[in-house]
Amino acid sequence: MSELRSHYGVVVIGGGAAGCVVAARLSEDEQRSVLLLEAGGHNRRLSVRAPAAFSSQFESKLDWNYVTEPEENLHGRQLFEPRGKMLGGCSSMNAMMYVRGNRVDYEEWVEQGAEGWGAEDVLPHFRRSEDNADLSDRHHAKGGPMHVETFRTPDPVTRRVVDACVEAGFERREDINGDRQDGVTFTQVNQRKGMRHDTASAFLGPARSRQNLDVVSGALVHRLVLDGSRVTGVEYSRGRRSQVARVSGAEVVLCAGAFGTPEILQRSGIGDPEHLRSVGVEPLVDLPAVGRHLMEHPFQFVNFELRGGATGLAGLEHPRHVAQWLLRRQGKLTSNVGEALAFFRTDPSMPAPDMEMVIAPLYFWEHGKGTHPRPAFSIGLSYIAPRSRGTVLIGSPDPTQKARVRLNMLSHPDEVTAIVRGIHKVREVAAMPALREICGAEINPGRWVADDAALGDYVRGTVEHTYHPACTARIGDPQTGACDPQLRVHGVDNLRIADASVMPTITRGNTHAPTIMIGERCAAFIAGVPSSALAGAAA
Repeated sequence: MSELRSHYGVVVIGGGAAGCVVAARLSEDEQRSVLLLEAGGHNRRLSVRAPAAFSSQFESKLDWNYVTEPEENLHGRQLFEPRGKMLGGCSSMNAMMYVRGNRVDYEEWVEQGAEGWGAEDVLPHFRRSEDNADLSDRHHAKGGPMHVETFRTPDPVTRRVVDACVEAGFERREDINGDRQDGVTFTQVNQRKGMRHDTASAFLGPARSRQNLDVVSGALVHRLVLDGSRVTGVEYSRGRRSQVARVSGAEVVLCAGAFGTPEILQRSGIGDPEHLRSVGVEPLVDLPAVGRHLMEHPFQFVNFELRGGATGLAGLEHPRHVAQWLLRRQGKLTSNVGEALAFFRTDPSMPAPDMEMVIAPLYFWEHGKGTHPRPAFSIGLSYIAPRSRGTVLIGSPDPTQKARVRLNMLSHPDEVTAIVRGIHKVREVAAMPALREICGAEINPGRWVADDAALGDYVRGTVEHTYHPACTARIGDPQTGACDPQLRVHGVDNLRIADASVMPTITRGNTHAPTIMIGERCAAFIAGVPSSALAGAAA
């Protein structure tokens, strides 16, 4: 690594889904020097590039490997929460689903005080990043850094499940990121030529040759150094060596994710004073909402055996499939696993869908580590309108110690009721004529788990999450949030946040696309580019 400069215009902490966007966009101005600090290493690994291999990264050195505290509403279970620890962050570890959420989400953000974050306000920033291979209208654009395409080669099992959804009353839809979200569709994915297209490749890759951009990997950030109301340094370590990057006069952007961002803020003395004192940190900025309001989508799988010669993605790790991908970037390993999506309302009075079906032509259980002796398919139910709120709170100032994460999942009985209704809907889909020849026995929960009370207890004993933590440093006033609508941290003059933690409430769908949009929005704020100037960008 070359010597760091004595001064930077911008310091970005975290090279994940949003951090790569912020660093790349701001370094487009050759007069602005940018430093990017990332705790992990590079993303140039087969487990990252091969789409279907994403779950093999879990519990590896590419994973921060969080585990929640015992969840009182889930029979005391502790849930595993993987988070990407590499350039690209979770964009290098996720299932590549490109889902923006519902316009209702963004209108609710405005109602909660996030002025300027309505659906039409954020649309230009979605479009700016996008290079959509299949769609081009007022919602989509071509020519941006991030490649988006509708999954090209869905498995025959996936096609049958989609047909069954239509028979069960779902509207077949080409675009759930357009005017209407309700319906079933093949998944829009961040893939290109049979490989994952993460933000490290899409945004940071082309920017690495710029002389005004320095990227430091293996840099574990300890805390921000404050002098009064300004950040004057970033303390971090590489290996056993600790150092401070002086940032006097620089804009600092915290992009460490829904867990890492509140951790760094709290270790820096920014948070709830009472909690900070209790763990040995001197309070400097009173922001009680830091680390609060954690939201996550509960995720419940329903699995069925395949019959009639259907195999789905069973055996995708076989050498012949690996060779097919290595040689031609084709075959089963190009699958993002969740090849189709269906959005619906478990209660017709809902203003927007509250459930997302993720259709996968293989047995998926225990984060991809579960096995079944015969080919199977899975339908995951992601409850996308949760009401529960959890916390991310440090237990000490030690940066090597992860925060205590409590999802507090299913703390509201309506959440369980909705998931149970979702299971009934999945069973209805599985009984449709399109699946009659290939749908075998129900593996989980099993037909013997039949009445709502038994299903509710089953949900509490087996539900997982959709890998979507958010809202822990949310936009709001100093009592309810961590930053203002321009993403500036309250009480600190030169600090902003850009990641999923700033969401006032979680979006209805996968959070990757909104996180890229947040990165675009933050870069535009710093560069002084109004949304109106981007309205025709990447058309």
